[in-house]
Amino acid sequence: MRNVNRRGLGPIALLVLATLSSCTTQTPRNSPDSPGAPDSPPPDIASIPEPIPKAEPRSALGNPPFYDVLGKRYFVLPSAAGFVERGIASWYGPGFHKEKTSTGDPYNMYSMTAAHKTLPLPCYARVTNLSNGKSVVVYINDRGPFKEGRIVDLSYTAAAKLDILKAGTAPVELVVLSPSTALASQASLFVQAGSFGDAANAQRLADKLRAAGYSQVTVRKDSSSRGLHRVHVGPLANAEEFDRVIAGLKSLGINEARLATQ
Repeated sequence: MRNVNRRGLGPIALLVLATLSSCTTQTPRNSPDSPGAPDSPPPDIASIPEPIPKAEPRSALGNPPFYDVLGKRYFVLPSAAGFVERGIASWYGPGFHKEKTSTGDPYNMYSMTAAHKTLPLPCYARVTNLSNGKSVVVYINDRGPFKEGRIVDLSYTAAAKLDILKAGTAPVELVVLSPSTALASQASLFVQAGSFGDAANAQRLADKLRAAGYSQVTVRKDSSSRGLHRVHVGPLANAEEFDRVIAGLKSLGINEARLATQ
């Protein structure tokens, strides 16, 4: 777990016991009033993929029966199934980038993650900005925020996609997703094997993939002003098939493949 807070109290406080295996007390430390903008965000935040919910074991870290932060006790829920919550979302950024999350993973402010006070870790949720209707799927692997009234702390990228970076907070609805409900609510799943400004380069990659045994390969021209030609494999039936395609592409030396939906 990281340390606390850019606007008073949230997101995370330091655990006295790092293992989180029993009742714990957390102690926050000071941090800047605002996370500010990152020095070098990725050039295309919108293209960063959302996680695909899948069944995962409960983390050995981050799931004590209960823990204390700033004099308040929080009880970790036994299950995330059916969980729905409305409240205020905030976000955390550069002050916590690369620090350990509650599950022990390094925090990456450019990935689609979030922190929650009581949901079992890890889990997945759809967060909808109630002020503009924008919605994203996040991977919850951290604890916080601990400021009164806030229910979820989002990564920089998740907050950017929900358009709450400037304001810092927004009213949201959080709905926990299971792998089956998440896939049912998503568009068809594809793997983007590459994107090219030159259509000939895209076609060469598509031909390479077909020669390697991938039958469902298409080249699609981006409708945006960038005019990229994207090489897609799919549609795919589920997250397991997505993982298999990603692994197969890596064996061909294609290491930058990512999720695409359409």
